[in-house]
Amino acid sequence: MACEPNGRATNHEEVGRYWNENAAVWTSLARAGYDVYRDHLNTPAFFEFLPRVVGLSGLDIGCGEGHNTRLLAKRGARVTAIDISGVFIGYAQQSEEQEPLGIDYGIASAVELPFADATFDFAVGFMSFMDIPETERLLAEAHRVIKLGGFLQFSIEHPSFATPHRRNLRNQEGRTYAIEVGDYFRNLHGEITEWIFGATPPEVEKGLRRFQTPRLTCRMPKLWLTFSTYGQGNQKNRKVADQSTVSIAAL
Repeated sequence: MACEPNGRATNHEEVGRYWNENAAVWTSLARAGYDVYRDHLNTPAFFEFLPRVVGLSGLDIGCGEGHNTRLLAKRGARVTAIDISGVFIGYAQQSEEQEPLGIDYGIASAVELPFADATFDFAVGFMSFMDIPETERLLAEAHRVIKLGGFLQFSIEHPSFATPHRRNLRNQEGRTYAIEVGDYFRNLHGEITEWIFGATPPEVEKGLRRFQTPRLTCRMPKLWLTFSTYGQGNQKNRKVADQSTVSIAAL
């Protein structure tokens, strides 16, 4: 398990090491309300798509510190959640102790799920699948643990906004009026980028370690877009193998 000399992460173990190092600062800032895309866009949109899950057993793959896992449990599902980062799982378990929702958290890789075949009624991935290099193994494992007739729903960053070049263009008041993107067709194979939530105030950011995350845009367009989205009154699910369904929301 070693990062390549040019600063790339090319397997789930190396990606997991980066996320483990990001986890403490990520959790602190996200819980302080600075992950505005999650709180005001990605998560609300995800739950608009989600079918009724009351009484169903579900798996959250790549749960992070458990924010969305808890929201899922509050919808009535019996939830198991895994993440490759032990630090993230530690924070998630602390929240479960403080507000018990019956969630079973564990440290595991999305490409080596420690569950028997056909264990869950459904599985979800909240903005996590795009960070896993072994896409085929990830989807195969998710499919394996879902029961006949179950579903997989996941969200990823839209390829148009995950380009190698991306910059917010701001007016004199500092408000974004456009997003400049470029090099759309240049593949990234796990190159490491440094960033932090844009809403983080300078006085809070000072002295913090910025996130270091692998970028895997080369993986997304060819594979992710083979699956259909579904939503309110628009059932366009693609059947996969034994009648489980896979759904994607590119946000």
